Amino acid sequence: MTVPSIPLAGVIGAPVAHSRSPRLHGHWLRTYGLPGHYVPLEIAAEDFEAAVRTLPKLGFVGVNVTIPYKEKMLEIADVVSDRATRIGAVNTVIFRADGKIHADNTDGYGFIENLCQGAPGWDAAAGPAVVFGAGGAARAVIASLLELGAPEIRLTNRTRLRADALKNEFGSRVRVVEWVQAGNVLDDAALVVNSTSLGMAGKAKLRVPLDGLRKGTVVTDLVYTPLQTRFLRVAAEQGCTCVDGLGMLIHQAVPGFERWFGKRPEVDEATRAAIL
Repeated sequence: MTVPSIPLAGVIGAPVAHSRSPRLHGHWLRTYGLPGHYVPLEIAAEDFEAAVRTLPKLGFVGVNVTIPYKEKMLEIADVVSDRATRIGAVNTVIFRADGKIHADNTDGYGFIENLCQGAPGWDAAAGPAVVFGAGGAARAVIASLLELGAPEIRLTNRTRLRADALKNEFGSRVRVVEWVQAGNVLDDAALVVNSTSLGMAGKAKLRVPLDGLRKGTVVTDLVYTPLQTRFLRVAAEQGCTCVDGLGMLIHQAVPGFERWFGKRPEVDEATRAAIL
């Protein structure tokens, strides 16, 4: 009798014990009664490539990639999706049956899906977007907004050099704003995004003046610990439509889960509750 293999997936990083992805994928596996396991895999930098190439031999069908390996995965992948190339980072890997490592990035997808679910009717082309931060998350946000027709992205970062580098890469629709002037470009924005870690539990506060926010502006914070940051709380008090960051974490996981375990999972309140 032939016993079918059980698909394995996981998240690789260093550190990785804090990741909520095992809880998320475990919830979906149980909900749909699917065979499979999803585990955290902490890998030392010197072992990274050898470990990744060994995983398919151990029964892994794919992995998520988190800090500090999102860029490094680009170097060893055999196939890289267009969106991973545009963003310059990888968060989802598929180990193909032909032995090739297929690298993708679903962060931008997760960001957009979260906005569409949390702010029905939101339209990227409706007006300028303001983005706080110029790290890896900002790259995914900018790439996805430009693809959907955002007329202008006002990018501001505590280190001007990083913001300038993204403008040079993404083009003329990105305008760099000095960090000390960030509060002055909010009043006519259709979307405001915090892609920094400022406001996260244990991190420094986001100190950008927010009195320029206006009623109806869509505001989202990629931070989800706490779920309602001070940024979102102030925005809500000023009548903005607020979208927390937990949905992005969930939505970005959907394409990978579907490829690895053969079922497209639903993002619902039970999913959010399972993570929280």
